[in-house]
Amino acid sequence: MGGVIAGRVAIVGDYDAGNETHTATDSGFEHAGIDADWIATDELAVEALAPYDGLWIAPSSPYRNMEAALEAIRHARERGVPLVGT
Repeated sequence: MGGVIAGRVAIVGDYDAGNETHTATDSGFEHAGIDADWIATDELAVEALAPYDGLWIAPSSPYRNMEAALEAIRHARERGVPLVGT
């Protein structure tokens, strides 16, 4: 029933090593063997999302740039890119 997850995932959010959900997110991706990169909302350019096969909208808002986070969600929705929001 299960499938193999392959490819790269962009984690859209403002990483904080002191945030337990952020370190758990890193651990989960590492445990699953999925290549994931954090992209800070205040540094996000939607064009930078093109090489990713999926997007994860990280927990712990407010984001430094809420508009960029929403633009990433719009990017995924309009292009059929798999998206998870927590």
